[in-house]
Amino acid sequence: MVVYDLLFRTAAETLLTIAADPKHLGARIGATAVLHSWGSTMTHHPHLHMIVPGGGISLDRTRWVRCKPGFLLPVQVLSRLFRRLFLAALADAHAAGRLTFFGEIQDLHRREAFAAHLAPLRRKKWFVYTKPPFAGPEAVLAYLARYTHRVAISNSRLIALDESGVTFRYKDYRNGQARYCKMTLSAEEFIRRFLLHVLPKGFHRIRHYGLLASASCKANIARAKELIAAPMPSVDPLAADDTTDPDATTDHRPPCPCCGGRMIIVEVFARGAAPRGPPSGAGIAI
Repeated sequence: MVVYDLLFRTAAETLLTIAADPKHLGARIGATAVLHSWGSTMTHHPHLHMIVPGGGISLDRTRWVRCKPGFLLPVQVLSRLFRRLFLAALADAHAAGRLTFFGEIQDLHRREAFAAHLAPLRRKKWFVYTKPPFAGPEAVLAYLARYTHRVAISNSRLIALDESGVTFRYKDYRNGQARYCKMTLSAEEFIRRFLLHVLPKGFHRIRHYGLLASASCKANIARAKELIAAPMPSVDPLAADDTTDPDATTDHRPPCPCCGGRMIIVEVFARGAAPRGPPSGAGIAI
């Protein structure tokens, strides 16, 4: 269960770190993580589903910071940080003697062998999958609820038990669309796959982080509701504080249609004229 704990910890740290970065959201967010360890055929496929609000409380706790429409955090940045944190945590756990190896991978108990095993993973691209809840938050909760208090396979998928083994129904996604197929496993293999997903007593499959961490969850939710209900300022707070700009309090420029932020003038050109292009060989700063 050491690796499962590392998966929870590094995934949460990745989200909270990138969200707090002023270059991205610049806010403290919350997350609920649910461990899902099986595929449709009960193979071992551990991963986390994480529910993340579309915004967070500013670091000074004075306002609610909304994410851009359809966009929370950059996937590539999340993926790189998660890869670094997870591999570093694995190496630390190995050095502390917290990992055990059996059978064909028994040799990985040696530090040199384990480092060689991880080396290709440091060069490989990792992908954090993120998407908005297309059917709404209720559909997301209903989907995750199916995995919180049951294990691996439901009785409704079992078809037969005879001398040839256990036959059950599963979904095949290889053609892009799910279609139901049948699979028969020997009794021993069926039990082996099922037991892969039985967690130790007391292990928490559902965990909460950031604003939703249990220690301060009620206070954080109350503060978030208060800030969300508060009217949005008509002028960017940073602009209102800028007393050197005589137009700061009479800025009638429309907000950015993409992120809702204050538009910034980067160039002015005469009517009918075209904006100047950058000098040859120069880069463009965004």
